Amino acid sequence: MLGEQIGESMGKRVVRRVISTDPPTVEVSFEDSGHMFGVPTTGMGTYTSVIRQDGSIYGEGEGLNMTQDGEAITWKGTGLGKFGPGGAVSYRGMLFFRTDSQKLARLNSACGAFEYEVDPSGNTISKIWEWK
Repeated sequence: MLGEQIGESMGKRVVRRVISTDPPTVEVSFEDSGHMFGVPTTGMGTYTSVIRQDGSIYGEGEGLNMTQDGEAITWKGTGLGKFGPGGAVSYRGMLFFRTDSQKLARLNSACGAFEYEVDPSGNTISKIWEWK
């Protein structure tokens, strides 16, 4: 069951790189800003996407978010995606967090169900809910 929204961010894809053609595999890096449990953050991440024979996309990634106070939140995740019109991409999946931040310590025991959208221009929107 989905619980409260953990966070939301908006950003931009900054790099795409083909790392294999068999199967087609692309590495993507992005930067974003938003909030986690109401605390403002800026972040960056990199994920690898493998295009499957049926056209779906399997992705794995990891990243780092920083609070304005300099506290770090790291995450690792996996998801499934699909292509949209004009090269847009849409993913759904799970994130797992780690932080030493006392005000965000709740993230250490949270499973984050996410939606991640990339429009044809490379703009990103991410929303994360706690999975209870």
